[in-house]
Amino acid sequence: MEMLIIDFLFRWLHVLAGVTWIGMLYYFNFVQAPYFAQASSEGLADAKAKLAPRALLWFRWGSVATLVTGVLLFGGVAGKKVLNDFIILGAVMGTVMFFNVWHIIWPNQKIILGLKEGDSVRAAAKASLASRTNVLLSAPMLFCMLASSHLGYTPEHLMVANGGGLGLWVALAAVALIELNAIFGKMGPMASIRGVIHISLVASALFFCILIYL
Repeated sequence: MEMLIIDFLFRWLHVLAGVTWIGMLYYFNFVQAPYFAQASSEGLADAKAKLAPRALLWFRWGSVATLVTGVLLFGGVAGKKVLNDFIILGAVMGTVMFFNVWHIIWPNQKIILGLKEGDSVRAAAKASLASRTNVLLSAPMLFCMLASSHLGYTPEHLMVANGGGLGLWVALAAVALIELNAIFGKMGPMASIRGVIHISLVASALFFCILIYL
């Protein structure tokens, strides 16, 4: 009973941290970025000096808390868990998103905010692309996390039973291509809020079909 309670508490903390992280991600992309594009020079300077650093603090440490609690859950707080394709894919997407926060978004945001020297125009482009990529991955990542426990996987889909189905490897390859675009590519249709939301929802449906039918 005690281990069951501990397991539940870590799940609660994982969701709580994830809400903080993804909530801030949506705030940056759906609220702050459009405001920055329209703000007066005085308002923009004030927001960069007082608002953005505080928001970025919650954003990046929310990602750390989400990753740490996720790793503990992945290892099985209450004993050995059965891994399935959904949870593997969701964990990989979450880890990629964490990488983008700490190795692309935050380093470039420091340049944008004047905390570090560098080309602010180039830094803004790189941070924006990585941030929009995280928005793209957020819906399928959350879908996979929930599906791992609530879609009732059958034994033939269990990773521990067959080393992972073809669908898992196809999906992982797709995530790799998305991340390569985040590092070396272009914004494309993710440039608009509507575009990135639509792509994220379509990606959720595609990953679901790939894992179920391949």
